[in-house]
Amino acid sequence: MRKGFDGLSGLVENYMGQKIYSGDAFIFLGKRLDRLKILVWEPSGFILYYKRLESGTFNLPASKSSSIYLSYSEFWLLLDGLEVAVTRRRKRYEKPLE
Repeated sequence: MRKGFDGLSGLVENYMGQKIYSGDAFIFLGKRLDRLKILVWEPSGFILYYKRLESGTFNLPASKSSSIYLSYSEFWLLLDGLEVAVTRRRKRYEKPLE
């Protein structure tokens, strides 16, 4: 968990192949799963959030890849320390991307 703005943005673009300026939030977990960093781009610059749990660990849903997509509600469940497990998503309206 030593990387800062530049190191994390490099991981997003080079390793994950994502666009850092998309406005998405990118979550990075430490090895012990008790610390996380969230990197977000806003029009005025980067924001880096850091959270360390005093006890316990963060629990992410199982995934075969190194990156996963979380909805807004799943994101807040993760930050609150609740287990994020999605067995089935119900169909919802999604605004088409322009």
